[in-house]
Amino acid sequence: MRLFLLRRFITLLLTLAAASAVVFVVLDVLPGNAAQTMMGPDAAPEAVAELARQLGLDRPAWTRYADWVQGLLQGDMGESYAYGSPVGALVAERLAVTVPLALIAMALAVAMALSAGMLAAAHHNRAGDTGVMALVQLGIAVPNFWLAILLILLFAVRLQWVPAGGFPGWSADEGGGFWPALQALLLPAVALAVVQGAILARITRSALLEVLREDFVRTARAKGLTRRTALWRHVLRNALVPVLTVMGLQFAGLLAGTIVVENVFALPGLGRLVFQSIANRDVIVVRNCVLLLAGMVVLVNFAVDVLAALIDPRLAHRSA
Repeated sequence: MRLFLLRRFITLLLTLAAASAVVFVVLDVLPGNAAQTMMGPDAAPEAVAELARQLGLDRPAWTRYADWVQGLLQGDMGESYAYGSPVGALVAERLAVTVPLALIAMALAVAMALSAGMLAAAHHNRAGDTGVMALVQLGIAVPNFWLAILLILLFAVRLQWVPAGGFPGWSADEGGGFWPALQALLLPAVALAVVQGAILARITRSALLEVLREDFVRTARAKGLTRRTALWRHVLRNALVPVLTVMGLQFAGLLAGTIVVENVFALPGLGRLVFQSIANRDVIVVRNCVLLLAGMVVLVNFAVDVLAALIDPRLAHRSA
């Protein structure tokens, strides 16, 4: 297990290093003047030259890359050109929205997927299985932004149970609080969770049915266990590895891909920050946010590998 963890950790570090190099090359080294892009085509040459000097674009690329990585290691992401404030503070403020949103959406998706997958597997090739799979297929087909609009029209406009958009903040001093903030995140979390939960339900059903065909399950059934009992006692744990892998990919996707839903609900999350920074040509914010999102995806995948090895220790021995 130690060798497995060491190899995965080294892979994590190498992946982060490669991601930082790719992000830097794409945004800073490829042909084009980043200062000109940030200020627009009609900016005065003197202003463009001054901004280029402030950004350090007159220095060699390797020097700028080394300074950027050194700043990241020290917790310094630089200062935003458009917002005029440290990038670290901007990112921390937006993560306070995006991370809880992703966690709530993932929890809802897992609850829906496990319930639907277990129900479909327990009633395989019967009416329950057909009905669940029909609903799952519908959930996969519905775009989350369209579902978000429908949720706003029903629960915010007609029923007025929750706000239609915006985020009041987690602090009561800012006019928000835990419950108002949770209400603001509920509809966007549902809009994100339906599609992810439908996909995960199909994976769960397939994994459960595959394990149900194993010899040890047949032996358990021969000893008198019902199909439902065998599912809970023996099948679910053995089917969790592929399900957990997909869950990790989905959670990473939720962290990096909430931009559309955040814009529909006007949530000040990380995805919306990236969108606004691209529109404002704020290369510094975009560069750091893209690397942060890549790092979060890598960390989530590392955590999934560790959890999968804990559930099935054979995976660690195969990789050793």
